[in-house]
Amino acid sequence: MTETAESRLEAVRGRIEKAAREVGRDPASVRLVVVSKTFGEVDIKPVIAARVQEAQSKWPALKNAHPDVELHLIGPLQTNKVRDAVALFDVLHTLDRPKLAHALKAEMATRGKTLRLLVQVNTGEEEQKAGVAPADLPAFLKLVQDELKLEIEGLMCIPPVDEEPALHFALLSKLAREHGLPELSMGMSGDFEAAVELGATYVRVGSRRWQQSHSSSSRRSQNAVELDSQLQYRRRPREEGAGNLRLPPARDIPQSIRGDAPWIPF
Repeated sequence: MTETAESRLEAVRGRIEKAAREVGRDPASVRLVVVSKTFGEVDIKPVIAARVQEAQSKWPALKNAHPDVELHLIGPLQTNKVRDAVALFDVLHTLDRPKLAHALKAEMATRGKTLRLLVQVNTGEEEQKAGVAPADLPAFLKLVQDELKLEIEGLMCIPPVDEEPALHFALLSKLAREHGLPELSMGMSGDFEAAVELGATYVRVGSRRWQQSHSSSSRRSQNAVELDSQLQYRRRPREEGAGNLRLPPARDIPQSIRGDAPWIPF
């Protein structure tokens, strides 16, 4: 039988369900956001994530045909694209600076439309990457929630490509709990199962994963990682002959970081 985009998506959903059940979570609490940025109109009917420019060309007619589909903006948003973004999208995962927050507030008021908003946190504090530094998050949330009266649903992160993602997922989960935010957008094609184990409510899966129903490995199975309570870590190469060493990331996250999240096995 020839595989279709829909069948491959179902395979990914199956892996999400398995990861959730392994840590005692309800699979229905995890939503799959499929990235459509490189596909044509026919291909993207089942998916819900895109860039502003691509959404402008692909989505108006499809949104009319499929009104129950949500469109999520998961990439950076420039302030000069706010008008288009508010018109097209339902959810924004990348609120990351005061100027953007002010622009969104003004445009949503003009249109009488409210986007659901998540704040992007730069958990790796990378200079080249967008996002609010963890230490600056309380002040930023005070601005957007208390002063601008924007409703923030949760947090989003993209871990550094050369670091163990579980550390960053655990940190984002801790920050969300501290600020009473229920949604966590974390985990992409190479690490979404680890994100589910650490509390993700949205996982963002791109074309490489959902065009292929199975991948033989994930980043978290490539290295053993030692974590300490200061959120520092060092990589430890696999011992010769050890085979595919797999450390369940939840067990390696310090108690001070993982808190009492019910989905983490102790």
